[in-house]
Amino acid sequence: MAVYTQVDDEELIAFLATYDLGPLLSCKGIAEGVENSNYYLHTGAGSFILTLYEKRVAEADLPFFLNLMEHLAARGVTCPLPVKNRAGLALGRLAGRPAVIVTFLDGYSIHHPETAHCAALGATLAQLHLAGADFAQRRRNALSVEGWRPLFSTCASRAEEVATGLGALVDAELDHLEREWPRDLPSGVIHADLFPDNVFFLGERISGLIDFYFACTDAYAYDLAICLNAWCFDVENRYQPDKGAALLDAYRRLRPFSAAEISAFPTLARGAALRFLLTRYVDWLNVPAGALVRPKDPREYLAKLRFHQSTPDARVYGLGS
Repeated sequence: MAVYTQVDDEELIAFLATYDLGPLLSCKGIAEGVENSNYYLHTGAGSFILTLYEKRVAEADLPFFLNLMEHLAARGVTCPLPVKNRAGLALGRLAGRPAVIVTFLDGYSIHHPETAHCAALGATLAQLHLAGADFAQRRRNALSVEGWRPLFSTCASRAEEVATGLGALVDAELDHLEREWPRDLPSGVIHADLFPDNVFFLGERISGLIDFYFACTDAYAYDLAICLNAWCFDVENRYQPDKGAALLDAYRRLRPFSAAEISAFPTLARGAALRFLLTRYVDWLNVPAGALVRPKDPREYLAKLRFHQSTPDARVYGLGS
């Protein structure tokens, strides 16, 4: 979450007047995250989150995201529910942006996950994948392997501003992943961005998942690889095998892995690391002036990518024989 677009008070009050949420009591920008503009709303009806969708989220994709949240919530996955206005619509416009109000979830994000948190995440991710198996809509993952080279090309000339030798490393990794990327793995709806700041806890119990705006149709094991990168390294970007084992074991107790998924996992972990290295790299170089946002350091994912490059065997992650 973040704030790129500032909302005028009068515009906001007029927008809220189309809902049955009572008067606006307070509104505060949320600085965390990098993708959309988010505000914490407190109205006569309670607490809500207002999201204004920025350029990376295509407006045509919004029905997919909103319908998915309703689908998952109906099957027991705790996630925000879109709030509909008096016309029965969840999607509106505010400050020149598509905008949605969603319900507020209790809980807090864990900045330094422990093994128990990773286990809870593994089980919850499996539940999400199973709950989404009968979701009828599909959305291509625009940030999968086919999208990485075009994304990098937008800022390739500035790679040395981030890290020495980054351009050559990314070019070589793209060559490798485009050649080795697995196809035909078990697939369905994935979250694709389930970082610790998108998971709420109460104690060691997960109380909710948020920020479904990268959700898409892709390999389940790729979603798991994204989570392993985000949850199972320490603050010095060293892999923590106990956390990885907790995540993977809790997941496969509910949804066992196929042999193809186990074989592909090292490649998926490399791809997940490269994907976030690239998006963070582009965001790092292109923060709009005056935006209330803290861009995340792409070098974190450079370190993780180098780890995966040095460990091509699934047994490193506790998978396989």
